[in-house]
Amino acid sequence: MPIQIGILGLGTVGTGVVRILQENATDIYTRTQCNLQIKAILDRDLHRERDINGDFLLTDQPEKVLQDPEIDIIVEVMGGIEPARTFILEALQHGKSVVTANKDLIALHGHELLDAANAVGKDLYFEASVGGGIPIIAALKESLAANHITDLLGIINGTTNYILTAMAEQGREYSEVLAEAQQLGYAEADPSSDVDGLDAARKLAILASIAFNSRVALKDVFVEGISKITREDLTYAAELGCTIKLLAIAKHQNEGIEVRVHPAILPLTHPLASVNGVFNAIYVVGDAVGETMFYGRGAGSLPTGSAIVSDIMRIVRNIQSNSTASINCTCYLDLPLKAVSDFHTAFYIRLLVKDEPRVLATLALLFAEANISFASIIQKPRDENQAEIVLVTHPCREGSLQEALDSIKAYSKVLSIDNVIRFENEDQKA
Repeated sequence: MPIQIGILGLGTVGTGVVRILQENATDIYTRTQCNLQIKAILDRDLHRERDINGDFLLTDQPEKVLQDPEIDIIVEVMGGIEPARTFILEALQHGKSVVTANKDLIALHGHELLDAANAVGKDLYFEASVGGGIPIIAALKESLAANHITDLLGIINGTTNYILTAMAEQGREYSEVLAEAQQLGYAEADPSSDVDGLDAARKLAILASIAFNSRVALKDVFVEGISKITREDLTYAAELGCTIKLLAIAKHQNEGIEVRVHPAILPLTHPLASVNGVFNAIYVVGDAVGETMFYGRGAGSLPTGSAIVSDIMRIVRNIQSNSTASINCTCYLDLPLKAVSDFHTAFYIRLLVKDEPRVLATLALLFAEANISFASIIQKPRDENQAEIVLVTHPCREGSLQEALDSIKAYSKVLSIDNVIRFENEDQKA
């Protein structure tokens, strides 16, 4: 008997799913020993031109997909919270397993949806919600399941990675490269979700929950975007043997777990430093396996479709072996979250100061009062009366750094604090 599939949404990703199911049908059959057939597709506009054809029902009526008793698997690629959430719950209630690429929905309502899937004994898979075609969720849930994961670092937003790469390689300013990214289709007309770090934060909440087997909500993720990064910062980072990336960082330490998204100065020796353009990568450290990295295209019709069809094939095997709902929710722990003030890292601080004697000595004293010392100092004159100073601290508590910054803001010789950027993998920084 064939497995029948219903698809909710026929945009860029939905079209990719249809193409893969049609063009790779022979290989899919060989690997599953089952014919997969698209039975119905929900689309809001039934009259627009499409570059796909097939013997399936195209409808704008959700019930014809969700309530069809012959459909076994629902693929949700509509995006957004509603009506996607309601449709997935209805599909599960009608005895269908679900595949979704919806990071927003999983980040905000994953617990509810996974519980609903478990209650009816069906699968809910969401590989494509993080990293596009990169197989990271299955790796964390299955291939790395024997490990205690200690660190997960990711470049998981292609828009910001494209912008920072172009700024670093071409010496251009943020606003100019952002406009170019919008023209090329890498950034939305309203790019705030990407450049403010929110897209990466949603993905990190999902990844951290799986990696640490403890539920991490979107509100638990500290978020800072890239809009303050200038070409001067990238130039100084290069002088330090580093680059700047928007990193999604999750760490499991004795005091608890920390989850944060922010620009980070990364040594060129780190595997993530060479991930450029629109590519994504996720670096995972386990106690048994050591360091691993997953690299690929984080978005796009076919890469995302690849992850969705792989989830479909996994569900097909589960149906054949009567083992659905076997690894839906894996959050069996309740780990404490570290406060932002207890994050521990080195910092880059770029200041504009009056070019006068004893300014550096006073700055060193103010930082020392917060128990912070410097690893390196760069000073460059701006004009006859001003100098730009870059201070690189040794690793310290974030709370202590904020105390020091409050002190130097009150110091009359400091004209401005132009940027503060965290280091990652501080043991390797220059």
